[in-house]
Amino acid sequence: MAHLIDMIKKYIALFFLFYVSINLAIAQDYKAVQGSLYAGSLGVGNNPASIVSTPFPWDLDLFSFQFATATNLYTITNYSFISPGKTSYYHANEGYYQRYLDFDFNINLLNARISLDRKHAIAFGANLRGYSHLRTSSYNINDTLKNAQEFFQINPLNNNYNGNFTSSSWLEAFVSYSQTVWESPGSRLNAGFTLKAMRGLSGAVAGLQNGLVSITASPTNTAYIVTNASAQYGYSANYDNWQNGNTASQNLKNFFKNSRGSAAIDLGFEYLIKPQGIKINNYEDDFYDYEWKIGLSLLDFGFNQYLFGNQSRSFTGAGVDVTDSSLTDKFSTINSLAGFNDSVSTVTKGFSPISGKFKIWNPTRIVVNVDRDLGNNLYLNADLSIGILPSAGDIRSTHAQELSRLTVTPRWETKFWGAYLPIQFNAESQFLVGGAFKAGPLLVGIHNWANVFSKDKILNGGGYLALVIHPFKFNKEKTDKRFDCPKK
Repeated sequence: MAHLIDMIKKYIALFFLFYVSINLAIAQDYKAVQGSLYAGSLGVGNNPASIVSTPFPWDLDLFSFQFATATNLYTITNYSFISPGKTSYYHANEGYYQRYLDFDFNINLLNARISLDRKHAIAFGANLRGYSHLRTSSYNINDTLKNAQEFFQINPLNNNYNGNFTSSSWLEAFVSYSQTVWESPGSRLNAGFTLKAMRGLSGAVAGLQNGLVSITASPTNTAYIVTNASAQYGYSANYDNWQNGNTASQNLKNFFKNSRGSAAIDLGFEYLIKPQGIKINNYEDDFYDYEWKIGLSLLDFGFNQYLFGNQSRSFTGAGVDVTDSSLTDKFSTINSLAGFNDSVSTVTKGFSPISGKFKIWNPTRIVVNVDRDLGNNLYLNADLSIGILPSAGDIRSTHAQELSRLTVTPRWETKFWGAYLPIQFNAESQFLVGGAFKAGPLLVGIHNWANVFSKDKILNGGGYLALVIHPFKFNKEKTDKRFDCPKK
């Protein structure tokens, strides 16, 4: 049992350390530029209608990526982005409470946006995206546990153990279209949509329910007995095609070939309220100027499909006389999922394979974005993300979850320079203050300044990096030149 706990802790820690070690090699969550007039192709993931609200005739996202993390499972000590100490170490957080882990990432693979004219625009490209989410009931744990009895000793006897895990990553190709659908001298309404063709690359689901433990005591021995538990766990079948004897390229080819396709859609609207009276600004005319910009979008409506892998299993109860000592013995030498299944089968009842399909819905949500032009290149943006899918009780149909909730971002911004201060309250009730800067085509940001200045906050935050090129001149209105004076 101690070996199993150590193995789980090791893989979770390595998972985080891999992404932390990237430093600023940072979901479509480029918080600094949400609602920005200059977001261009970076804005399509937050609202497809926004691509017609930018003055550049085109822009090309050569490469960008973002990741966000939140957890109370572990702490990495003596590590920050600017000071990755050589003596860094990780440890499990002690205490009796509910635990969570969230991780999402987005890699944009050459995205582009083109203005057909001032009132029509398109965007297209490909993204690699992923979401992982773990949540458990309350329990206590520490780094010194050696066996199952020690684990049960530090937890209440009447504890009900349960939890769930969902992980989904996919490749998507998309095309977006946006246009102005209504206009008056004082306002404008834009609408847009995005169609996505997706390929589910990796899926994993798990759920534990009603884990109950009792105690028996005698003058010579005290034992804990598992009296009930049910669980389901599975993964996508394309992992079964990974063979050690194949080359890396052959394995990747088989991995992708055995994934499954699906589709998703985004819908969005933006309502712009124009300035009243004469206003001096930095634009070459006032067509793109606004006082208020209010966006409403439905994002990631769709799901990825997977086939259960060969080692996916479920069980419906605890076996007979499953004691803490038997758990320690049976799970002390686990080194593979097949070996884990062999051990589980001896301590449960109703143990059986899971086959067929399962689907993981994308983090479907409604986003409300309000942007206010304060003048002198100063803006204030508020972004609210509301998940609309109910909690799922069946691993055959579950959903990913977006970490973002409410973000307020003051910014100073021109077409070349920008400084941003996103302040967010996320889905795990964390309050984070981030920052970003823009210099020409380069945008670099961080979700949590504590990742830089604190030595033990690296697992809560994340960041982003984008390289977007565009012309320095804005769109200009096409005029009738037939009556211009002839050039000399």
